[in-house]
Amino acid sequence: MRGATLLATLLAAMTIGTPALAQEKVLNLYSARHYQTDEALYANFTKATGIAIRRIEGKEDEIIERIRQEGANSPADVLLTVDVGRLWRAQQAGLLQPVQSELLASRIPPQLREPEGHWYGFSQRARIIVYSKERVPTGVVQRYEDLADPRWRGKVCVRSGSHVYQLSLLGALVAQSGEPAAEAWAKGVVGNFARDPKGGDTDQIKGIASGECDLALSNTYYYVRLMASAKPEDQALVDKVGVLFPNQGDRGTHVNISGGGVVKTAPHREAAIRFLEYLAGDEAQRYFADGNNEYPAVPTAKTDNQASAKLGPFKADGLNVAHLGRNQAAAQRIYDTVGWK
Repeated sequence: MRGATLLATLLAAMTIGTPALAQEKVLNLYSARHYQTDEALYANFTKATGIAIRRIEGKEDEIIERIRQEGANSPADVLLTVDVGRLWRAQQAGLLQPVQSELLASRIPPQLREPEGHWYGFSQRARIIVYSKERVPTGVVQRYEDLADPRWRGKVCVRSGSHVYQLSLLGALVAQSGEPAAEAWAKGVVGNFARDPKGGDTDQIKGIASGECDLALSNTYYYVRLMASAKPEDQALVDKVGVLFPNQGDRGTHVNISGGGVVKTAPHREAAIRFLEYLAGDEAQRYFADGNNEYPAVPTAKTDNQASAKLGPFKADGLNVAHLGRNQAAAQRIYDTVGWK
């Protein structure tokens, strides 16, 4: 009897202990964001909820591959990354689970989230045209399509066609105009290259300032960083270039997102959903946007970024950003076809 009683006691203790382990107040965050202001974002979540955040950081594709390799035993609860193309890749690899949340549905606009809730956008980045104030007359260039105009032969600087920012932009053009029109545009831009694609967005801006080219594409935050910089060399760059939000007379400027989703095998699912909901709050939206000079995903959220405000309001493309990921393969095929290296 004594042995049976001891066994029953042990089994009861194990039963009681199991839910406690499942309800551990921790969140395992796999992040490809590396911005200093995110530290306050995470600290405030822990302060508000008591849920500690354990972080694994790395490059975008490396983080996704790590979760895939870890498989069913992955400790990852949330994947946080930049560009919808990478979120799409994670979804297609079966790494994310759909999340239905009234708070997220009410705060994040439909075009900035995956229709079934596999991922949500928490900040926006607009892809603008940067031009030489000296060599490009005001108002002559107004649309992305203008970059393919033969008048700009030898005048356009761009980054690699394999980069996710360029894939997303062309993916949007495929969704809006069809593959033939998107290919014609890409072929026209290639014909206007000032040099082979290289470098990041800041390098394209520098190319304009140095006279290597007259026009380029950049995400807004690269330009805003230069605007907000105290370095004389950065201010010299800003003095030489202008920026414009393309396609304001029709579909609007192409936007992308930084966002996240709950990992399919998340051991702390409730904490993961709570974290996503926290990111949609006003305070988190401010940190999210201002940390990298982006725009909030929540329309009513306010930011403290005066440099971004100087660019003024703009009309954003209302296309659901899921199309950008869905059309990645077509975009890469087009770039390869037209010789956009």
